[in-house]
Amino acid sequence: MKKRVLFTIAMVSLLLVTCTRRKSKLTFMVGGAPNEVEFWEKLTETFEKKTGIPITLIRQPTDTDQRRQGLVIPLKSKQKDPDLFLMDVVWIGQFAASKWLQPLDGYIRREGFPLEPFFGRVLESADRYNGELIALPVYVDGGLLYYRRDLLQRFGYRSPPQSWAELVRCAVKAQTTLRRENPNFWGFGWQGAQYEGLVCNFLEFVSSNGGRLTTKEGKPSLNLPENIEALGFMVDLIHRYKISPPNTYTEMKEEEVRNLFQSGNCLFERNWPYAWSLHQAKGSAVRGRVGIAPLPGFGGKPGASALGGWHIGISRYSDAPAQAWEFVKFVTSYKVQKELVMGLGWNPARVDIYDDREVGEKFPHLPALKGVFQTAVSRPNLPYYPQVSEVIQRWANRALAGKIGAKEALDKAQKEAEEVMRAYK
Repeated sequence: MKKRVLFTIAMVSLLLVTCTRRKSKLTFMVGGAPNEVEFWEKLTETFEKKTGIPITLIRQPTDTDQRRQGLVIPLKSKQKDPDLFLMDVVWIGQFAASKWLQPLDGYIRREGFPLEPFFGRVLESADRYNGELIALPVYVDGGLLYYRRDLLQRFGYRSPPQSWAELVRCAVKAQTTLRRENPNFWGFGWQGAQYEGLVCNFLEFVSSNGGRLTTKEGKPSLNLPENIEALGFMVDLIHRYKISPPNTYTEMKEEEVRNLFQSGNCLFERNWPYAWSLHQAKGSAVRGRVGIAPLPGFGGKPGASALGGWHIGISRYSDAPAQAWEFVKFVTSYKVQKELVMGLGWNPARVDIYDDREVGEKFPHLPALKGVFQTAVSRPNLPYYPQVSEVIQRWANRALAGKIGAKEALDKAQKEAEEVMRAYK
């Protein structure tokens, strides 16, 4: 009898150890460009050696929509894997509302984990949902104004424009003169095609005019007078002032705009920080002649930058949440955040990295981004944001094409967005 009891205890102990070991194995889902995924593979190997916690990286495609769908399927079916994943900032509302994310406040309170090193505005506008912290930023992004330093000096401007009106005046003057030398020259390139990038641009124009896309309660507020005026200005850039090319509303996405500017055929460019290193690369027609600045505003109002970037979250269905939290701490640590900057050129989520001397020497433009990210404006943190985004894209693009007026476009967008909200609720 005694032997049986001892045998039973031994088997239970072995079972518990086995279960514990199984629960300590992590899976981390991440995608992106091949060099980015390879970098993440090295980081997961470092984490495993440092902590002894086994971790498997699950590769995702480069395409953002495919990455989102690849996460939705296992989360919707409450699978234990992946334990962790990176999310585009606009997914967080949907994932949080679906209760797919593990709240992090308990870990933070228990360990006294400091949140001060992170951009406070990013945490509050993107990583909190209904008061709970459900993600942490890993990579921060925002819209910037790129400009030709040499051409501004040539036309007597000492600094980049701080207002949209000043940008128009400068662009018209430069374009009129330079067209005599280069018929393909344009004053201002930006993203106006019917896709998510148009919503980011629309948000920046709207916010820099004192408008907004939703009320404090999260209800659509698309047809505000400030928003209508901002959309009308976007239309004028193409059809009235003619400083933006006609294909702005048909073809202009990030890379099309970058290529226009980088070929030497544009004075101003609205784009994300990734374009900086490409503009400075060998073979670039604008290498050494580019400056960056915050986007302008209307009538003395400050400019606005649309918040972008990637955030890390823990699945609510993870069977190893404590070990997953260790990986979150690892990824958001000063050392790893600096490695992501130095190795991939990613804009860190930690404010303190922007003051790092070694980082500043390799990326001299990075300190200028600090102020931009501290005031960046996030897209609505709504569970049905993808549907609202599609509505904005469609009607704003029709206005840019000259098929409908700005007021009518946003009145129709408001009506459809309200229908989306009612259907969701």
